[in-house]
Amino acid sequence: MNKSLLSFLIAGIFSAPVLAFEPFAVKDIRIEGIQRTEAGTVFGYLPVKVGDTLSDEKVTESIKALFSTGFFKDVRIEVDKDVMVVVVQERPAISAVNFVGLKEFEKDVIVKALKETGIAEGRIFDRGLLEKAEQELKRQYLTRGKYAVSITTTVTPLERNRVGINFNITEGSAAKIKQINIVGASAFQEKELLSQFELTTPGWFTWYSKNDQYSKQKLGADLEKIKSFYMNQGYLEFAVESTQVSISPDKQDVYITANIKEGERYQVSAVRVVGDFPISEEELKPLVKVKAGDIFSSQLLNESTKAIADRLGKEGYAFANVNASPEIDKDKRKVAFTIFVDPGKRVYVRRINISGNTKTRDEVIRREVRQMEGGWYDADKVTNSKQRIDRLGYFGDVAVETPAVPGTADQLDLNLNVSERPTGNLMLGLGTSTTDRVILSGAISQNNFMGSGNNVTAQVNSAKTYRTYVFSYTNPYFTPDGISQGFDVYHRTVNTASTAIAYYSSASTGGAIRFGFPIGEKEALGFGIGFDNTKISTYDASPQYYKDFVKEYGNSNMAVPLTSSWTSDSRDSFFFPTKGTYHKAALEVAVPGVDLTYYKASYQLQHYIPLNSRFALMLNGEFGQAGSLGNKSLPFYKNFYGGGVGSVRGYKTSSLGTAATIRTSTDGNDYRIGGTRRILGNAEVLWSVSGTGSSFRMGWFLDGGQVYADSDKLALSELRYSTGLSVAWISPIGPLKFSFGRPLNKKDGDKAEPFQFQMGTTF
Repeated sequence: MNKSLLSFLIAGIFSAPVLAFEPFAVKDIRIEGIQRTEAGTVFGYLPVKVGDTLSDEKVTESIKALFSTGFFKDVRIEVDKDVMVVVVQERPAISAVNFVGLKEFEKDVIVKALKETGIAEGRIFDRGLLEKAEQELKRQYLTRGKYAVSITTTVTPLERNRVGINFNITEGSAAKIKQINIVGASAFQEKELLSQFELTTPGWFTWYSKNDQYSKQKLGADLEKIKSFYMNQGYLEFAVESTQVSISPDKQDVYITANIKEGERYQVSAVRVVGDFPISEEELKPLVKVKAGDIFSSQLLNESTKAIADRLGKEGYAFANVNASPEIDKDKRKVAFTIFVDPGKRVYVRRINISGNTKTRDEVIRREVRQMEGGWYDADKVTNSKQRIDRLGYFGDVAVETPAVPGTADQLDLNLNVSERPTGNLMLGLGTSTTDRVILSGAISQNNFMGSGNNVTAQVNSAKTYRTYVFSYTNPYFTPDGISQGFDVYHRTVNTASTAIAYYSSASTGGAIRFGFPIGEKEALGFGIGFDNTKISTYDASPQYYKDFVKEYGNSNMAVPLTSSWTSDSRDSFFFPTKGTYHKAALEVAVPGVDLTYYKASYQLQHYIPLNSRFALMLNGEFGQAGSLGNKSLPFYKNFYGGGVGSVRGYKTSSLGTAATIRTSTDGNDYRIGGTRRILGNAEVLWSVSGTGSSFRMGWFLDGGQVYADSDKLALSELRYSTGLSVAWISPIGPLKFSFGRPLNKKDGDKAEPFQFQMGTTF
């Protein structure tokens, strides 16, 4: 066999063939050396086909093309008469990627990161990419503050031209921020400036937030916060000149130094608004919060331009351009601003697009949208739509985008992207009594049943004290215009032997049907009718008050309660609101003509006030009153009670009461019988914990309340107060709330319960 060997060892000599030959027409092409690669793949990359003329240039071009695929570590082309023979040596494939000592990260996170560098099972092995993968793995650890990490990589050849890659990792401990220094500050104390930082030295909660570990991104954000702080105090020329980050020789401590230049403090000398106004200038001027004579504030200036843009957005000018131009007088330390307003063209919404809802039906989201397709864009309606969707409680995040329609100047699309959260809940309640008994309760609910937006709840409380079985169903859009319809079926048994309530037991069976009628964007009326049959049992230890009721009305009574309510909700979030107001007024009346006739009314007002980006103040007030109608007495089991979670924390559940609501049983203990009136008040400073996103919130609360009998005056001196800390956490195992409360004016007979919590599991 007469063969001419053409061998090319490196790409640098491809342009000069080693062995020249006379060009010839290729009658056939043969591939040798392939194991995993399909012959068709090689043919696909070859620039030479059967029938082409093979020359030195074509050989060079072919070798370059095959090398560029990355599949081969050696390529030779031989000639066997009129046959072109392509001889290749394949690179090995990666059979497996394993990690030893990986604890800080989930394996899937690291596998995904390495895949982006080219190292993954099934990929062609390239040692150059392996070094890149090692650097990426180290980078991942550096983001967690583990500067002492050591990574050793082992490549093991396997059969069938494969390799296994093992990353042996010694993670070490995370470096902590030892000290943060700010150099150049004179107008403010360093302590005040450091309070603006998210990064901090180790503290109580840094084990969770990781804010004591250095992050370049977090440091950059913190320096922007410092700049905003100075700019809001009039320091128009403030600048961060440099930053230095150093690590100790043992790679355990991090030192951060920021060098700043404060500059001079400026006062606003004048503010003008100029441009083409589609609305009157008199209407725009009140939106400008920066006034002549004030100390310059970047925040107020930004709020002014945003307020003008938002106001124009209500008129359909979605792309209004509002900019403030400063004129600085350094000698007098004054600055004048001209706010230029360019409304652009009035636009309308072409299409509303919804994405991210894998389970929830489109119609469930669209019926909450107040901006209409084909209508003029209205910023208020878009904001209201976002809040209504968020208040459904089905989504962890609701993002709104308004991109312009390509090729048009007066159209935009409204894109709503939602991220669904689990809407099924298995709620568990746990409490302890003074006798160290544990009380468990539970409820299974699905707030978005089958993606329909309907609510289905099955509540089961298997505790000996309050045993409850409830099934509820609610359709929030029973009619297309938003009338809701629902029903409840229940069976409840009560045995108060181990509670603060005077001893009795009862069994109630009944149901109700209810309707809700929207009367505004944030207001609704509710009406319902129910049926209830309650059987009462009293004992020797029961108070005479209970025995007298049973003697007069018997131990089995029926009632037909009519209910009505009014609610108004402008809160900005379903789970963790920071602003807005919630009102609820409710009335229950048992109609005459049956065994029991009574009324029970309540009113609640809750208001959230944002203090800054992290803190909010919650104020809550409630009042309730119940009484008899006609010549019938109010059933004692319809009384109000106070104390515990959702009332006055720090006091045992249902333990509040005045002297008139307390009875002494035959065992010598004091028990509460509840009252016909109740007053509750709560003030709570709430804050999000840095580094936890929107899943963790703490609070410091001041609670007050009391329950009064008919014969009592509403004396505020009888109120009981408590204070303490609360925590709300949407944890990986579900929502969890707990509080540690301390009574402030506990008196003889009051029952304290400092620790109270509720736990839930989502599915």
